[in-house]
Amino acid sequence: MARHLITSALPYINGIKHLGNMVGSMLPADVYSRYLRQRGHDVLYICATDEHGTPAELAAKEQGLPVDEFCAQAHDAQKAVYDGFALAFDYFGRSSSSQNVEITQHFARKLHENGFIEERAIRQVYSPADGRFLPDRYVEGTCPHCGYDKARGDQCENCTRVLDPTDLINPRSAISGSTDLEVRETKHLFLLQSKLQREVMEWVARHDGVWPHLASSIAHKWLTEGLHDRAITRDLDWGVPVPGDTWPELAAEGKVFYVWFDAPIEYLGSTKEWSDQDPENRDWKSWWYDVDDEVRYTQFMAKDNVPFHTVMFPATELGIREPWKKVDFVKAFNWLTYYGGKFSTSQKRGVFTDQALEILPADYWRYFLIANAPESDDSSFTWEHFTATVNKDLADTLGNFVNRVLSFSKKRFGEEVPAGGEPGEAEAKLGEEIARLLAEYESQMESLQFRKAAAALRALWSAGNSYLEEKAPWLEIKTNKDGAALTLRTAMNLIHLYAVVSEPFIPTTSAAMRQAFSLKDDTATWVSADEARSLTAVPAGTPFTVPPVLFAKLTDEDLEAYKERFGGEAA
Repeated sequence: MARHLITSALPYINGIKHLGNMVGSMLPADVYSRYLRQRGHDVLYICATDEHGTPAELAAKEQGLPVDEFCAQAHDAQKAVYDGFALAFDYFGRSSSSQNVEITQHFARKLHENGFIEERAIRQVYSPADGRFLPDRYVEGTCPHCGYDKARGDQCENCTRVLDPTDLINPRSAISGSTDLEVRETKHLFLLQSKLQREVMEWVARHDGVWPHLASSIAHKWLTEGLHDRAITRDLDWGVPVPGDTWPELAAEGKVFYVWFDAPIEYLGSTKEWSDQDPENRDWKSWWYDVDDEVRYTQFMAKDNVPFHTVMFPATELGIREPWKKVDFVKAFNWLTYYGGKFSTSQKRGVFTDQALEILPADYWRYFLIANAPESDDSSFTWEHFTATVNKDLADTLGNFVNRVLSFSKKRFGEEVPAGGEPGEAEAKLGEEIARLLAEYESQMESLQFRKAAAALRALWSAGNSYLEEKAPWLEIKTNKDGAALTLRTAMNLIHLYAVVSEPFIPTTSAAMRQAFSLKDDTATWVSADEARSLTAVPAGTPFTVPPVLFAKLTDEDLEAYKERFGGEAA
């Protein structure tokens, strides 16, 4: 089986993330990782908190904490939420780790040796009130492109345009709010992306027709506009230090690398963190170094992260002139909106992941988000859509099927799977339909089409309900007890099949369905086409229990309560 390396965009350290962040990176990566593991592949899913840059310093300042202490606490808080969502990372690291410092400095030295980094004097915003140079995110003002008045000096959150602090209208210090700003000369390191333009273009072109249109079109847009040399150092107290053995003057001034230089390198750093926990059995370089034909690397991210992962970081990797693994497939997502408006961490608009878990268990959210993933276009979260999906798909189609099959069988046949007669035409027809739908589900998962995969999974669940309605064991038992027993045994096998193949989407619920049956040797990780046709994994005589309600139906009162708490429209 293949070896699969999977990474999702690193969540910023400055606060708990919203549902849009979850569905645009970590959750689909988890769903895909779980699926691949079930199919027998060797999978390594790596992620980490992105802890450098001004968001960390500003958030720490707001809470009155040293930045390292703030980051440690915030990392643990975020990890707790991701555990609550059942994200099965192989390792969830920190970009402030010593491993990331080591690898980032190595990359910088190699780029310098190869002529792709040079020191330049630039003019930069200086705040006399703060007594320091202000990195890009420490400058706020009005975006010259869209007029948004809270744009940062690196990027406008509203229109997503990349900015320079000097582009802003009416700029002010994000530290003190002072508008008394000056422009002074200072020195920084620049990555000479312009010298790597041709190589990056050729590398991106090799993925044309392979990457989704969203990822490919964004990469080509940036390349068409031309790669510019970019400053990769900042004047901050927190970050990966510029190595003094290579740039002693800048190191003495306390320069650190720009967060977008070291953050993608943390994929390697986090893998080394994982490896260093068990060095006798783990080799981080076996996933990253000189492994082009041995490892398939898939990245997950929202569209605002695409340029950095398809252009900037590949330029870094190409410039090092060492055989580090580059991404094979970039799964990019559009925005999940809140009633048509943007989710926003900074403006606290929308539903945040910790709040979601306070309301309902993770599987409700996991299924809804993936079933409505913003793949081909932006998709909108509304409470009306959420409650309707939960009630129709989870409570009625799956949950009610499981409950009524097991409850009715227990009532009429006891606590063991009944035997009944031999399968007939209805069971043969059902088996063929399940095998066909399972193949469709597998195909969509293999191609990372998550909404279509969810639709195929929902169709599998629906097939069980159709079979049950056709056979009507509650009527069948009055004239043909063996026939009713066969129907229920077949339906119980469907429940077991659902437990196995639904695990990537709803792992906690899948475990509950699987544990309903006391099978001695239940080691199945997936279901073959022949097994789907025969539906015999749970034989007659197997003890079973009726699990608690898998999914509670949401009421009109619930809907109104959610809208009152979070707002029923975009701000």
